[in-house]
Formats: sequence, structure tokens, C-alpha cells
Amino acid sequence: MPREPKVERFNAHVKSKYQIYNSIFMTLPFEGIEDTGVLLPLFDTVCAAGYEQEKNPTQIVEDFFQRYLQDKSEKQRIDMLFRFIQFIERQVVLFDAIEDASYRIVNNMDGRGTLRNIKEEAEAQRKVDELKAYLRKFRIRPVLTAHPTQFYPGAVLGIIRDLSEALKQDDLPLIRRLLAQLGKTPFFKKTKPTPYNEAVSLIWYLENVFYHSASYIYNYLKQNVFKSDDIDNQIIELGFWPGGDRDGNPFVTTEITRKVARRLKSTVLKNYYRDLRELRRRITFPGTVKPLTKLESKLYDAIFTTEKNSIQLDELLGTLEETRVLLVEKHQSLFLEELDDLINKVKLFGFHFATLDIRQDSRVHHHVMKTLVEGTQGQGIFPKDYLQLSEADQIEALAKVQAQLKPEDFEDEITSKTLGSIYAMREIQLLNGERGSDRYIISNNQTMLNVMEAFAFFRLCNWEEPTVDIVPLFETVTDLENADQVMEKLYTNPAYAKHLARRGHKQTIMLGFSDGTKDGGYLMANWSIYRAKEELTAVSRKHNIKVVFFDGRGGPPARGGGKTHQFYASLGETIEAEEIQLTVQGQTISSNFGTRDSCQYNLEQLLSSGVNNSIFRDRGDFEPEDRATLNDLAQISYKAYVDFKQHPRFLGYLERMSTLKYYAKTNIGSRPSKRGSSDELNFSDLRAIPFVGSWSQLKQNVPGFYGVGTALESYEKAGKFDQVESLYHNSMFFRTLLENSMMSLTKSFFALTAYMQEDEEFGDFWKLIYEEYERTKRLLLKLSGFDELMENQPAMRASIQERERIVLPLLTIQQFALKKIQELRKQSDTDEEQLAVFEKMVTRSLFGNINASRNSA
Repeated sequence: MPREPKVERFNAHVKSKYQIYNSIFMTLPFEGIEDTGVLLPLFDTVCAAGYEQEKNPTQIVEDFFQRYLQDKSEKQRIDMLFRFIQFIERQVVLFDAIEDASYRIVNNMDGRGTLRNIKEEAEAQRKVDELKAYLRKFRIRPVLTAHPTQFYPGAVLGIIRDLSEALKQDDLPLIRRLLAQLGKTPFFKKTKPTPYNEAVSLIWYLENVFYHSASYIYNYLKQNVFKSDDIDNQIIELGFWPGGDRDGNPFVTTEITRKVARRLKSTVLKNYYRDLRELRRRITFPGTVKPLTKLESKLYDAIFTTEKNSIQLDELLGTLEETRVLLVEKHQSLFLEELDDLINKVKLFGFHFATLDIRQDSRVHHHVMKTLVEGTQGQGIFPKDYLQLSEADQIEALAKVQAQLKPEDFEDEITSKTLGSIYAMREIQLLNGERGSDRYIISNNQTMLNVMEAFAFFRLCNWEEPTVDIVPLFETVTDLENADQVMEKLYTNPAYAKHLARRGHKQTIMLGFSDGTKDGGYLMANWSIYRAKEELTAVSRKHNIKVVFFDGRGGPPARGGGKTHQFYASLGETIEAEEIQLTVQGQTISSNFGTRDSCQYNLEQLLSSGVNNSIFRDRGDFEPEDRATLNDLAQISYKAYVDFKQHPRFLGYLERMSTLKYYAKTNIGSRPSKRGSSDELNFSDLRAIPFVGSWSQLKQNVPGFYGVGTALESYEKAGKFDQVESLYHNSMFFRTLLENSMMSLTKSFFALTAYMQEDEEFGDFWKLIYEEYERTKRLLLKLSGFDELMENQPAMRASIQERERIVLPLLTIQQFALKKIQELRKQSDTDEEQLAVFEKMVTRSLFGNINASRNSA
């Protein structure tokens, strides 16, 4: 029987089920909100009809009040809007749970981009040996970060998981109880989480999802591709930032870093312990019982007693391997597959589970170095005139420094914390193994000096030959352009070259999509990163260095998200791609890796993208004329975006017409929502997440398309559109960029904010954005030949449309509240109490809107 198209499976198993279970949810008897379930559908209808009639949010809400709440007081009306917010954010949860429950049905788990597909394609093309050779050197590394884009508190995430399981079983009584629980469980966090709280929340995914999905993939490859031969390669590594990422987060302390590392180790040991107990119920043969019993006892002690070092990794693996030999030689390989599963998990996750990266900003490092120089005067560690030396002479001095400075020797807090993080890395390596913490990332890296300062910190902490990779992060367009020159200098520096030799002649370089887009616009950011990768690959190959690229990606296309798998499959031979490393954050963790099915599917897609790029690639690199076209498009787009960013109304629009300043009030992340302590809004202090998120809340999604339409139109007006068509036809990279931009356009809804065009101060600015939206949409449809946006992805388009329909009333309430705030602030005698109510309404409405965008990657 032929398989239904994906969009039909979505409609049958997600959309239809949502309508059924939402009707149940709307009729549940929640205390104090009896009318909400009746009135919300009516409000939903009023909203949809209102925008069709070109009404603004204020008119729509007032119409609803007049029709259905005419006899209610102002307070009762406002209370009803708050109840609508509560209901809608829970409707989004229900939709998430239904999508999770139907994931395996909607997504073909054996289809394109899966392991089975890779294996069968390799067999068909007689490339199995080539596939094996590639998998013996290729790796993927998803790195979980605590960047605040996940608005669900832990209790709600738990309900989503339980509800998904109940939905799979069609367990109606349990579904009703879980929906009732959902209705009463608060979403709003009264206090910010600590970095340790964030770490514990994300370790749940390691323990319950990645542990099983990653090992399943490894087992499948070993059994079906390698026919049980050793792979001699991890293939999947996991990274972790909560508790180690210090960039802009003053709340990350040395003790929290240590505490997170201990939690990572204890969690993975608990997983091994559970698996071993299951194994012992099956492997009960002569010669196996005693060593496995002893192993279980030692694992127990390492987890639950003070004997934390009661077992070593080599001992654990050694005992399991010896048991394996016995099973094969004396017990007919009974339960060998189950034992191999545990052995493979231990090889994958060690005692560290996921590598805890340490990250700090180069500007902080410079401050620390100045403090160290001034605080060690007379000790002969630095030249007396170090701070007055040229950059080249400072670098030469840093290459030779050696000392044993202690964190407690310095009163300056950030200096003490920075030195403390170095000592913590060494302690973690002793506790969890070298992979426990072996990367130090430098944000805002601009020069060779930035790298050498971080490198010197290790030698100043008496770690002469650090078993740590120093990872520069290049973010802005200018930094990306200069990156290859920085690395050329580093590769030829004798001290750093010696360090790289000890690290296996391998250099990891991080590239920032989020801040790159914020700085240079969508097209230029992505093209700058592509070119930087080419140039960094060339300079690294020249010096016989294996370069590994680590991509700082977010969820939506504007922050490097979107169709990441196609992006990696589109890289050519000019870019080193033996490893794919990328950050995974916020709702992207819960949506793409939140269940075992989705985690397995998306890990397999990442693996397949590397395989397709290297083994099954059917097209070469850019032709010179296509490269010239893309470069020109990027430059035109960049100028349009920079002009837009420098518009005199730009910052005022964000500050007064968007939800930007309300992000800090949501308490979803431990770090501040902007850099710097100034009350005045400064573009350079803006973090990418609230910046992109604010445009998303406005349903304008500017960072995902602005400048693209202008660039395409320039070629149309010049009669050269055929050159763009050639580029689109020849380059999967370019097509992927534009299809991701289509996603940003699909999630835009300018009818929501059309009232702003009448604003005396910001009307022309709104029109500027709308015109670029229309321009981009028209030209993307012309270029692609589509009749509608995302025509080639009907299932994802349907999911987006359903989510946008659910939150339309919520967006309307948010804009209604923002307009009220603007009006109140214009009054000479502002009613502060009323102002606080509407500000709370805006803040509360952020949750559902952001959570509804979880399918953005």
C-alpha cells in the first residue's frame, strides 16, 4: 500500500487530533474560568474576521468586548484577556504533545536522510567501503546551550512528555487528567533560574533522550554497515554549555562549573547502573556473575556513597569486554547484543556524558590580563612595560609566560573567576576524563592577541602543556573577513604551533550565525560564514592543520537555524567537513531532540548531510560566475540592511513598538537579556535572541529576509535575473538559504501591525519594512516558480499555519496591550497601576508566541 504524502499524514494525525483533544480541553471544568472555553473560540473568530476587514488589534478587542462582554466591568474584561492568554499557551502545549506523539508516523523514519537510506544508497552505488572509511573519521557534535529561547518550565515539559505517551496509546482518561493538570500548572517563573538549574533541566535530555538515541544509531551502524567490526570512531559526541558558558553571564561561578561536571558524571553512571542491573538479570552464566556483581557494586558506590572514585573508566570497559569474550567463547553469544549496547554507550559517553565547554568574551580576557599584569608587578612574570608594548611584542611575551597564579590572590571578581575556570577544567579532567572539559571558547575574537591571552591563562595557572583546545569565535562580518589572517599568524607562532602539535594538529574554530545576522543581515551573514570557512580551510590545509568548524546556530533561520541538514549537505570540497558541530538551544532542543524518535531522526539527518556532502554529492563547487553573483547579492543585501539598521527610527522602533524590553521580565534564563549596564538602548549591547525574538513577536521577522528582496530586485531591474536563476538552479547552498528565508516570510503577518503605518513617528519606518517584505516575497516566488511560500514543504507549512492560527488571538492581545501602554505613557498623569497591568499582559503573552515557533529549525 503506497505511503500517504507527509502533509496528509500531518493533517490526519496532528491537525485532526488537535481539534478533537482541544475540544475536550476547552470543556474541562477549571475553577474560576468557566466562561473561557466558550468565549475563546468566539474571540478567535472575531480576530480572524477582524484582520480580513483590515481592523487593528485595538478595534478587534473592543469589538469583542462590545459583542460578548458588554455587561462586564473593565477589570472583568482585562481578567478575561489574561485567562485567554493562559488557555492559548496551553493549547500550544497540547499541539506540541500531539506533534511529538505523531512524530514517527508523520516523519518517515526510514526515508531520505536516515541511516537505512544511507546504507541502501551506498549498496546501490557500490560505495559501502567508501561509506565505512568516511564513518571512521566523520563525527557530529550537537552542543546543548542554555540560551533563553525555551519558555516552558520543567513541570510543563514533563506534562508534554507524559501527554505524548498517553496520546500514542489513545488513553482518554489519562489524557483528560493530564489536560486538567496542564490547566492548573503555572507557566510564569517568579525568579530567574540559576545556571545550575538550567544545567539540570538540560541534563534530563542527555539522560532520557540522547543516551538512548545516540547509542541506537551507533549500534545500527556497527551491526548493519560494519557487520559488527569495530568502528574505531565515536561518530556522535555531545557538548554542553550550561555551567561553563561565562559570556555575559555573571552568575556562572567556578563552583557551579564543578557542580555541573559532577552532575554530568553521576547521571551517566546512573544510566550505566540501570543498564547493568538489567544485564545481570540475563547474563547469569558461570564466570560472568562475580565480575558483573562487583562492577554493579562499584558503580553504586561511585554514585551514592563518598567513594566517588571507586571505579575507573578502563576498569568498567575492561570488565564488560572480558564478559563479552566469555559470552562468545563459552555461552553461544547469548544476550551479546544487549551487552554490546552497554559497551558502546560507555565508549560514547565515558564518565563525562557531554563535554563541558568553557566560554568567555575576549574583552573580559583583556581586562583580566591587565589586572594580572598590574597585580604581579615585580614578580618577573611579564615585562615591566607589557601594557605599553606593541601587539606583536605582547604576543611574544605571552608565548613565554609561566606561573602558578591562584584565583584567591586577586580581589577583582572577574579575574578570580577566570583563573578559577582554568583550575576547574583541570579538576574536571581528573574527575570525568579529558573529554570532560577540553575546550575553551573565546567570544568576540578579533585578533591573534585574543587567542594568545586565553592560551596564556593556562600557563599562568601552572598548566604548561594544557590538554585543552583553544577555540576562537568569529562573529561579525568584519571578524569573519579577517579570520584567516588571524589563524595564519597563529599557525606560524612557534608556541601555538607546538600546542597544536600536542593536540593532534587539529584546530576548532567557532563561527557565530546569530550575531553575524544581527550585524550584517541574513544573506551577508551566511555568505560571509561560507567564505570564511573556505579561507580558513585553505590556510589550515596549507599548514597541515585539520580544521573543525563549530557553528553557533539558533532556532529560527535568522539565527542560523532553519534547514540545517540541507545546509551541511550543500558544502563543497573547498570547506573542511569531517565534523559537524553546532549549538542546539531553547525550543530547538525540545522540538528537534525532545523525544527519542525526534532525536534519532535529527541526529541521523545530520549524519546523512555529511555523508551526502562527501560521498553522494552530485554537483561540484560554485562556478566562478555563480560565485560572483552570490557575492554581489550579498554586498547589495548588506548595504540595504546596514542602511536599515542605521535608520534614525531603528532603535526607537524596537524599544517602543516591540516587546524587546519585556524579555528580561520573563525569567526564562539565568543570564541578563543584554550586555552592558546602561539604561540607554545600544545596538552593540543587544543579544541576538531578544533581538530576533522581538521581530518575531511583531510577526515581521526582519532578520530573516531584510535585504534579500532589494538584492534580487537589483538584478531584475538590470535585466540580469537569469544570473540569479542560474545560481538558484546550480547551488543547493543558495536554494537552502532562500528556502529558509521563505520560512521567515511565512511566519510574518503584517496585518497585525498595519496600524503602525499611521503612527506619526514610526509610520514610514513600518512601511519600509513592509515594502521589503512584499519585495522579497514576490521575487522569491518568481525565482522558485512557486505559487505560494514553502510550496515544496507542505507539511511544515501546514504545521506553521496551524500554530500561527492558534496564537493569532494571543498576538492580538499583545498588540492591544502594547498600544494601551503607548497611550498611557503619552498622558501627563500616567496611571502607573494600569500601566503595570498592561505591561504584565505583554510579558505573559510572550510565552505562547515563542513556544508556538518551535518548528523553526
